[in-house]
Amino acid sequence: MPEVKQTHSQRLVAYIKPYWHWVGLAVIANILVSAIMVLRPYLTKRGIDDGIIPKDISTLQFFAIAFLGCIILQSIIQYGLSYMMAYIGQKVIYDIRVKLFKKSTKMDLKFYDQNPVGQLVTRVTNDIDALNEMFSSGIIMIISNILVIIFIIVMMFIMNVKLALVALMIVPPIVVVSFFFRIKVRQAFDDVRTYLASLNSFMQEHISGMSVVQIFNREKEEFNKFTGINSKLKEAHRKTVFYFAMYFPTVEFLSSVTFGCLIYFGGGDVVQEKIKLGELIMFIQYVEMFFRPIYDLSDKYNILQSALAASTRIFKLMDEPANITAPKTTMGTPRNDSCIEFKDVSFAYVEGTEVIKNLNLNICKGETIAIVGSTGAGKTTIINLLSRFYEVNKGEILIDGLPIKNYSFKDLRERMSLVLQDIFLFPGSILENIQLYNGEVTREDVIAACKLTGIHEFISQQPNGYDTEIQEGGGNLSVGQKQLIAFARAMVAQPELLVLDEATSSIDTEAEQLIQEATIKLMENRTSIVIAHRLSTIQHANRIAVMHKGELKEIGTRQELLDKKGLYYRLHKLQYQSIA
Repeated sequence: MPEVKQTHSQRLVAYIKPYWHWVGLAVIANILVSAIMVLRPYLTKRGIDDGIIPKDISTLQFFAIAFLGCIILQSIIQYGLSYMMAYIGQKVIYDIRVKLFKKSTKMDLKFYDQNPVGQLVTRVTNDIDALNEMFSSGIIMIISNILVIIFIIVMMFIMNVKLALVALMIVPPIVVVSFFFRIKVRQAFDDVRTYLASLNSFMQEHISGMSVVQIFNREKEEFNKFTGINSKLKEAHRKTVFYFAMYFPTVEFLSSVTFGCLIYFGGGDVVQEKIKLGELIMFIQYVEMFFRPIYDLSDKYNILQSALAASTRIFKLMDEPANITAPKTTMGTPRNDSCIEFKDVSFAYVEGTEVIKNLNLNICKGETIAIVGSTGAGKTTIINLLSRFYEVNKGEILIDGLPIKNYSFKDLRERMSLVLQDIFLFPGSILENIQLYNGEVTREDVIAACKLTGIHEFISQQPNGYDTEIQEGGGNLSVGQKQLIAFARAMVAQPELLVLDEATSSIDTEAEQLIQEATIKLMENRTSIVIAHRLSTIQHANRIAVMHKGELKEIGTRQELLDKKGLYYRLHKLQYQSIA
């Protein structure tokens, strides 16, 4: 049988199921609160008809005490109910947020290329907050209001059918108005969330790139773009305000008509002594209580629609298929010789535009191979494919005789350490950024790696040494210092494969000499891939692979390539002539 796809509402309910016992208690508390609320007008009726009118003080005192007791009991139960629903809401939101972040960590880089960071942040923050409000207060009030309405209707028909019909004649018009209101508001809230995500994305990107905006004097142009997005968001919010501004006065008008009719017909019955005054006052209170949850339901419908719109985007992200999957455990037995093979590998970021074409390359255990070429030659793409950040379109890559598709992500990526040109450092201490919260890496391991890279002295001079906090984006470190920290991070991992992608491009000559000495020690008995523009940094490589427009044009030792006087020779000549 084909699998029946769940609705978003059903999926949200599934998150509540683990806490069903709390939900059960909340439902019981809701019923009690609603029943007590509906009981109070009846006590008022009895107090007037059986106490005030006949001037029976003892009866009046009894119903007054009963009324007070109902208020106290209702307050106690409502406290427990609010606490339970807030507890359930936080538990559910925690589960959804964890699952959403876990999903994000499993997506490949192609997914992040196609989805702006700001929109993804909106999913985990604003949209989750919308769900939190629904679970914590929206659902509880919706259930309470529905129960109150049901109890009021039942009570009114028990007490007086005629006045009940007069009081409820307003229901059909309210249903019609609410139906059209629901359709319009749902679309408006969808637009609000869409434009809010665009605004968040725009802000995140432009705050990160503010230096570029300012240096090229693009403040006015970017401000105009921001104003355009902000105007669309304002207009979407204006529509929601407009629909609510139309809805509430309409309901208020209909309720006023109901009060007028009730006073006219009920007052006439009191004058004719068909009913007592207390009964009329009870019905007036019931009508007032009847419209109060209707107003509140409209407001909670606002929360509900916002949450459902948010859930649509959240579940869309959760359902996003991963372009790259891997087995949980490695399938097959590697040869354990650290040999890497590229067999007829082709790849394109955009369909029809190949950046790697029929690449065949073998890298043996313990070998250091350098990959050079002009910008756009495909050097970094090779590393992305080897790390399975992207999937090859054609051919295959093998490590130790096994296709990398057979490796679990954990086993594959534990084998290698990458040092990239653009270093990312997390908020936290220098020690934490080097350890990356790996419990197997000790402080002593970190210090030894930092001594090897030549950054130990700099760290020791910091106010808190290795516990010095790194500012956002590493703002309190130079580019070279950040790269040295990244190099230490790679060293402590003790990888089988070391990959350096322009790792020394921003390091001064003195630091580069320290790095060169450290890399020689680090590369011993390891397979290493070095991507470089500066040919002076790859003189120790066993072989050099020359890429051009996605194709492997030359490969050999440095001297072999120079003697060949081909593409590498021209690169070498141009670079050293420019230095001279």
